[in-house]
Amino acid sequence: MSVRTPDFVHLHLHSEYSLLDGACRIDDLVKKAVDLNMPAIGLTDHGVMYGSMEFYLKCKKAGIKPLVGCEVYVATRTRFQRESKKLDDSQHLVLLAMNDVGYRNLLKLVSIGSMEGFYYKPRIDKDVLQQYSEGLICLSACLGGEVPEHIMDDAYDKAVRSAETFREIFGDRYYLEMQDHNIEKQWIVNEQLHKLSAQTGIPLVATNDVHYLGAEDADPHQVLLCVQTATTMDDPKKMNYGSQQFFMKTQHEMLQVFNKYEHALHRTKEIADRCDLNLEFGRLGMPVPEKLPEGMNAQSYLAKIAFDGMKARYPIITEEHEERLRFELDVIEQTGFGAYFLIVRDFAQFARREGIFFGVRGSAAGSMTSYCVGITDVDPIKYGLTFERFLNPERLSMPDIDMDFEDSRRQDVIDYVVNKYGREYVAQVATFGTMAARAAIRDCGRAMNKMPMPEIDKLCKMIPTIPVGMKLDKALEVNPEFKAMYDTNRQARELIDTAKRLEGLTRHDSVHAAAIIISAEPLVDHTPLQKADDGIGMVTQYPAGMLEKIGLLKMDFLGLANLTILAKAVRNVKASFNVDIDVLKLPLDDRKTYDLLGRGECSGVFQLEGAQMRRYIAELRPGSVAEVAAMVALYRPGPMAQIPRYIRCKLGMEPIEYPHPVLEPILKETYGIIVYQDQVLKIVQAIAGFSLGHADILRKAMGKKDLKEMVKQREKFIEGAVGKGLVNEERAVEIFDLIEPFAGYAFNKAHAFCYAMVAYQTAYLKANYPVEYFAALMATQADDTEKLVNFLDDARRTKIEVRPPDVNYSSADFTVEEGCVRFGLLAIKNVGKAPIEAILAARKKGGDFLSLHDFCDRVYDFGLTGKGAMETLIKAGALASLHPDRARLLAGLEGALNSAATAARDRKSGQVSMFGDDPDTPALERIIPPLPDVPPLPAAETMAMEKELLGFYLSEHPLDQFVEKLKQIATHTIDECRYLGDKEEVVIGGVLTNIRNYYTKAKNELMYFLTLEDRTGTISVTIFPRAAAKMETPQKDSVVVVKGKTSHRDRINKQTDEDGGVSAASVEISADAVQPIASADVLLGSAERQAHYGSGQPEISCLHIRLDDRMKGRMPTLQQFLSRYTGPTKLLLHIADRPGSVQCFLPNLKVSPDEHMVEYLKSMLGDERAVWVE
Repeated sequence: MSVRTPDFVHLHLHSEYSLLDGACRIDDLVKKAVDLNMPAIGLTDHGVMYGSMEFYLKCKKAGIKPLVGCEVYVATRTRFQRESKKLDDSQHLVLLAMNDVGYRNLLKLVSIGSMEGFYYKPRIDKDVLQQYSEGLICLSACLGGEVPEHIMDDAYDKAVRSAETFREIFGDRYYLEMQDHNIEKQWIVNEQLHKLSAQTGIPLVATNDVHYLGAEDADPHQVLLCVQTATTMDDPKKMNYGSQQFFMKTQHEMLQVFNKYEHALHRTKEIADRCDLNLEFGRLGMPVPEKLPEGMNAQSYLAKIAFDGMKARYPIITEEHEERLRFELDVIEQTGFGAYFLIVRDFAQFARREGIFFGVRGSAAGSMTSYCVGITDVDPIKYGLTFERFLNPERLSMPDIDMDFEDSRRQDVIDYVVNKYGREYVAQVATFGTMAARAAIRDCGRAMNKMPMPEIDKLCKMIPTIPVGMKLDKALEVNPEFKAMYDTNRQARELIDTAKRLEGLTRHDSVHAAAIIISAEPLVDHTPLQKADDGIGMVTQYPAGMLEKIGLLKMDFLGLANLTILAKAVRNVKASFNVDIDVLKLPLDDRKTYDLLGRGECSGVFQLEGAQMRRYIAELRPGSVAEVAAMVALYRPGPMAQIPRYIRCKLGMEPIEYPHPVLEPILKETYGIIVYQDQVLKIVQAIAGFSLGHADILRKAMGKKDLKEMVKQREKFIEGAVGKGLVNEERAVEIFDLIEPFAGYAFNKAHAFCYAMVAYQTAYLKANYPVEYFAALMATQADDTEKLVNFLDDARRTKIEVRPPDVNYSSADFTVEEGCVRFGLLAIKNVGKAPIEAILAARKKGGDFLSLHDFCDRVYDFGLTGKGAMETLIKAGALASLHPDRARLLAGLEGALNSAATAARDRKSGQVSMFGDDPDTPALERIIPPLPDVPPLPAAETMAMEKELLGFYLSEHPLDQFVEKLKQIATHTIDECRYLGDKEEVVIGGVLTNIRNYYTKAKNELMYFLTLEDRTGTISVTIFPRAAAKMETPQKDSVVVVKGKTSHRDRINKQTDEDGGVSAASVEISADAVQPIASADVLLGSAERQAHYGSGQPEISCLHIRLDDRMKGRMPTLQQFLSRYTGPTKLLLHIADRPGSVQCFLPNLKVSPDEHMVEYLKSMLGDERAVWVE
């Protein structure tokens, strides 16, 4: 006998977008609906529609009817009521969109709940339900609904009235919802709902409140609830659903539960049949930012201003210019993006008017139209930038103009756009954080509460973070240590298995760092909205990818600190020299700038400041922006391997080779190496005759490893190449295979040149106005202690004095003072903005402060009355101009504050003279007592205060007295360690600023986690038990030398699609020994001492380098490189001229060669026989 399948559809379902409550991934729930042969499925997340568009599209693709809905929260009174949480509880209600009208109304209701009614939760009320009820089906919801709550409160009559109210609003689209998760309260409610239905005629419908897909997911879901509520599984008060039945049941499982109410099951299919939502997508309209001249549309107006701009940009206009501009405008017209360009031009003009520094990143800089209308400032003709990388006429896609603004002024531009087009038409974009592998382990471990946190952290560190997106299953494959823990430790296995269930779930929503949506229509007609963090602006609930599917155009407004640095430096130059600098008109052949880069002095120079990049730049000695752009493009994983060859070819140390003579014009600027995506396009065009648009389709297929498309394009390439007659089929295949890997990691040339320009501008200001530039750097990076330490060290090396903060001389920011940098008061920790404003206002009104009492008196009137801020200022040395002894200032502070308070009270009461009746009578002069005579603070305590309050040592450093010894012993600075490979041996010196003891769980052995600091930064040092057992107990603030190896246990990939960049390792040191610097010699064996600083006769007596005639011009670069390896070993150069060979010693340059240095020199010179030792 066949088992009858009931007509049942899930109407009440929560995806992962019911944040930390629902555990259904949309892909999985759609697949399960297909597997269950369900014709439709609903999505009703709590109060939001984050996943609705993704759900709709994936259901449509799978052939299932999507029922788009939301389980909204309805305020018990009004959505504007905001009292205590208990008094203003909200109740659940399920809404489903029947059609397009219902969908638009649902968007409005959900947006109103977030924008107007948010109070702990997004809430609507019955007023707006009445207003926007058309096209919506309504279910009375779970036990949290209004009707069930009245039933549970034994208020049946109220339940009837509530149900009838909802029926008045929704008519025959209102249903009483029954649920049964084996919870006693639901049985009681269901009986009363059945009675209520019979009494009122309101139909019943049976649902399951789905929060996870399978019964086996119940326990992981409970862990998820604990993560949400910050409780643990063993907490008796944790949130608990009281059942494990909240999963996506089959039709038969639902029939078993609701066999008495089978008609209520069938009604789910009836409701699904009533819903027929078919959304139409196409590009939505864009506003036009200004009134257009009569007879013109957006496109014709764009063409007019572009041709006008071409005349302004180019003194001589060639046929190439005119053809390129016409071609671009034709493509823009075909794609219908004229208004888009006008919008971007408008806020670019606003930025120029307001003096806001900005630039463009990415392929948009390849557009001549953008250049002519003032969106970009890099000439695409001069630098050979390709328009088709930005807007491809052969594969239309949304244009993407990403704008960088000064990070301190970015919000000004956003405010301008919002005010111009209206708040209803402009919004930022939501993005979502997911529970990645490590986060899943940490969150689950904390919630399950079965393993101590150090053990959980240990597990987390076993999960590799490269490649990005590492999954737990993959980590078990690639890390034997992690797999061993899983196999041998029961608690670890249980934790990992649970984390695998929750891994990848959406954990929280946030705001996209850059994306802005601008529309000609109210955004609420197309996407649900919520309030921005500032409580004023709007954020779309749909993420960027879904907005693009809808047809809304996204623009990226990014904040770039280096543009803020440029702006501040320009202002500093104006203040110091009364010189107006336009960074867009700098000479691009400035000798000082290229000399600075050639010396590798790139700290604070945009894109070039990493230690490894500095070394490469010093070896290259760039002489043009084009060479800087090439380095920006190459300095990424993959193409980095080409950097040594690029340098050797540029310097003539290696012959330049081209795959085919016809490619020389394309690859000449990069010395025969494929660096840019634009070169890939032009190679394909030159060899196979592709248009640049078609070539970009091939490049994308290669870059995305789209095998199906690559096979198709490969055939077309070979056919085109053979047909063009330049190469035979075999050679065509070779060239295709040559360019294929480069297409994957070659860089966007327009982006590289945009960033190279900013790099050059920052280097120019640093080279020509170093004090002004350092002041700008420090002011902009004042919150980043690590960077500030590096900048201070760099300033000292270049003989620039950084003066300490002082209430009589400092401004809020770092400033230029008499050729020095003056520390800014705002950079002092634990003071805050208000006290600094009070100090500056008092100084502006009354001039310099004369004494501690004078200072306290005058700032008191401006609201600075607290002892804490003043004590901090004294400890930081900011009152040194009033008295040099911090101890005496601290001792006298309380008396000075009491005196200031008394004087303030006297002024307030009008006591102006000793008699109080004649305002012309001079006031009774107060006697200012001297500061208490107390012993001065020890130097170590003064330095510790500076470290605490400034983040580093300013006036003096504990390492100062050990400079010479560290030069002999240390192999690297801390900053240099960050760019070393894994497991490289180092000896570094520094101050121990933090010490944490830890005892291992297995054997209770002592180990240490230390923080070491030198003048270039800080680094973590781990001392494992074996090494810890052999050393003395480390002392905080002591100066030590650490011998050990670098450890890359925790890598962080910072690469993005357009930015490139290098994966930066979070490097630690695994220490073999840590000793006070006084006894540090014993850290090095005799051979090491000889290699490092020549105690006794060195092992290598002479380093020989042979240079041929073409290398003589390389002497400055070679000397710069060798100067980093100073030591006791003689250096002998063999300079080969045509007549013979000249040998010469360099008496002022002795070196300390090691294996790495010798091998690098051989690679640098391109000849194994060019370097040898004796």
